[in-house]
Amino acid sequence: MRRRWLLVVVGWLATAALATLIGLGAIRLVGESLTGTPGGVRGEDEIARALAADPPPLTPSGAPSAASPSGVASAPPASPSANSSARRSFATAGGTAVAECTPEGVRLVSWAPAQGFRVRDVDRGPDDDVEVSFDGATGEYELKLRCLGREPVAVEDD
Repeated sequence: MRRRWLLVVVGWLATAALATLIGLGAIRLVGESLTGTPGGVRGEDEIARALAADPPPLTPSGAPSAASPSGVASAPPASPSANSSARRSFATAGGTAVAECTPEGVRLVSWAPAQGFRVRDVDRGPDDDVEVSFDGATGEYELKLRCLGREPVAVEDD
């Protein structure tokens, strides 16, 4: 009986040692991707060179920057060239829209409902004014846009 317990203990220890060795071998095979820093560790001089380099050009994010009294936020207009139209993004609690002014009038370029909302109605233009309505559990939000000069602006609904 004593011999049987000795075999059980030795077998358990051998199994545990083998499992540990297999685990360590697998970690060594995977290497730095599991335990190291991705891309390696950067030196002080490499960081200084990266910070001194010119930053990449900024692209318009379409994120709202300031809210108007009507609850519609709009990002600053992109700087248009002489022959392109100005695009501008607008946001409400119900969703966002991007519009541009063209020679034919204002046109909705894109629109997206916020989480928990859906698009109820869209008049994308081009026309004198365009609209998009977002419907959700907390209410309905309507965004009406017109051109003021060559720039789209949000207007109160008639």
